[in-house]
Amino acid sequence: MSRLMIVDDEEHILKALRRSLGRGTGWEVEVFQGGREALERAREEAFDLFISDYRMPGMNGVEFLVAAKELQPEAMRVILSGYSDLDGLLGAINEAEIYRFISKPWQDYELRSTVEQALKLRAALVENRRLADQVRAQQEQLDEQARVLAELEAESPGITHVDWTEDGAIILDENDV
Repeated sequence: MSRLMIVDDEEHILKALRRSLGRGTGWEVEVFQGGREALERAREEAFDLFISDYRMPGMNGVEFLVAAKELQPEAMRVILSGYSDLDGLLGAINEAEIYRFISKPWQDYELRSTVEQALKLRAALVENRRLADQVRAQQEQLDEQARVLAELEAESPGITHVDWTEDGAIILDENDV
C-alpha cells in the first residue's frame, strides 16, 4: 500500500483531496494543514508521495517539498496551486525536484492519474537503485576474487591456469589427452 501525504492550508481542499485519493485507490492518505506539522510526521513515518499546495502561510509548498526531499529523497513530490506564478513553479521544479504541477481546480481523473504515474516512477527508481546496489556488491565480490587469484598466481605461477577439452572437461594431466 502506498502512503501519501497531502499538505494544504484550506481544510475543504484537504477533505476533497482525501476523498478523491482515498476511496477505492488502495492508498493510505494523511492530510496536514501546515508544513511544519507535516514535516514532523515525515520524520516519524515514510511516505511514497508528497502533495503540497504552493501558497500557504508560514511555510510555502516549495519550502515544504524541499525539506521533505531532504528527509525522504526517494518520495515523489507534486505541487498543487491555483496560482500561475511561473517563477515560483520553476523554483519548485528546480529546488524541490517536483514530479508534476497540478492546477486548482483539478480534475479527479487527472489527479489520480498523476499520482499513479508518480508512484510507478518511484517504484521503478527504487528498483533501479536496488539493482545498481546489487551490481556494485557483486562487482566488489568479483574484484576480491580477482585479487585473491592474482595473489595465488603470484605465489605459484600457473596455478590458476586450467586446460579444457573441446567437450568442456578439465585436463588434469597432459598425458590424458
